[in-house]
Amino acid sequence: MSEDGTRAMLALEDGSVFVGASFGAAGERSGEVVFNTSMMGYQEILTDPSYEGQIVTMTYPLIGNYGVNPDDVESDALHVAGLVVREYSPYPSNWREQGNLSDYLCSNDVVGIEDIDTRRLTKLIRTKGAMRGVISTKDLDADSLVEKARQAPGLIGRDLVKEVTTQRRYAWSGWGTAGSREGRVEQRRTQLSLDIEPGACVPQRRRTTSQSAPMRVIALDYGCKRNILRQLTSAGCAVLVLGAWADADDVLSYAPDGVVLSNGPGDPEGVPYAIETVRRLIGKAPILGICLGHQILGLALGAQTYKLKFGHHGGNHPVKNLDTGAIEITAQNHGFAVDMDSLVGTGLRETHVNLNDQTNEGVRHEELPIFSVQFHPEASPGPHDAHGLFDEFVAMMRSWTGGDQR
Repeated sequence: MSEDGTRAMLALEDGSVFVGASFGAAGERSGEVVFNTSMMGYQEILTDPSYEGQIVTMTYPLIGNYGVNPDDVESDALHVAGLVVREYSPYPSNWREQGNLSDYLCSNDVVGIEDIDTRRLTKLIRTKGAMRGVISTKDLDADSLVEKARQAPGLIGRDLVKEVTTQRRYAWSGWGTAGSREGRVEQRRTQLSLDIEPGACVPQRRRTTSQSAPMRVIALDYGCKRNILRQLTSAGCAVLVLGAWADADDVLSYAPDGVVLSNGPGDPEGVPYAIETVRRLIGKAPILGICLGHQILGLALGAQTYKLKFGHHGGNHPVKNLDTGAIEITAQNHGFAVDMDSLVGTGLRETHVNLNDQTNEGVRHEELPIFSVQFHPEASPGPHDAHGLFDEFVAMMRSWTGGDQR
């Protein structure tokens, strides 16, 4: 129960109401209610831009026990509309902890509710699908909140990318993991939040087949998680991040060795400008798509997408690699998927499939240096089974730049 005993209520559009206790900020927030099956990583979940417009329910019953710290973030802000837990732990204990979860939510104006039956809520979402909902510490009238939930905007057709993308281009140099029990992990990140002229960060020069030269990568930010940028840097890439507003001419003006389409929130059909940009980049540079980037790539090549019943949110989804036969445990966070039956005529073939529901998890182009995955190969915390995809992308770029395509 919250330390001050403040009541809170969660209402869903189907009329379901859950009464609990408040933690975090006071107020009222609406969003699509989903559940996440991860046992840890709540800070990464809170700061993942892909959760923009959603209220997240954690299925693991005890949340907050290791606190929060400035290193385990995936962006500069909290993006969830609200957090739902069975039991909040107000007394964290961890050598890296620098504060508790409730204060963290409060300082970022995020409403939380605890002491409700999250098992019942999860089963309800699995049966009926993700629903619009409202968390409130102000309005505790059930009928009023249910009506507010029914009036809340859904995700289909909405452009949520514009809410989370960077407004400035910047270079990313990565950061190390040096640290000890005596101090916080030192972050050595260089983020240049300033206007960069084309070619300034990644000079336009003749490409080389050198195996030591860094690959110059443009990352299109649809809600990019920092660990994607870290993994690219670790794989030997010099990364320049552009906002979702960048068009194909902007991207190509930097003469990139490759382009990464990042993760992000909501419906891929709600960002037609991003689809058009990717369509114009096809054949001009190697492309790697991740999550929303995977869906946008599919749409750019003529495939179709659809909304899943309750989405995939968690760190333990089994995916089969159809090329190798290997089963990879993956982290996932998406509510839409590429329609496998729509791949005919697109030049794409399916490479990965989700073993829980047989939905598409990856594609590769038959002729061009293009592949994408629905899951998160960079996930942290999370399984590392798919980390090798970044090395595979680097190898693809080196092969492309060393050939006759240019």
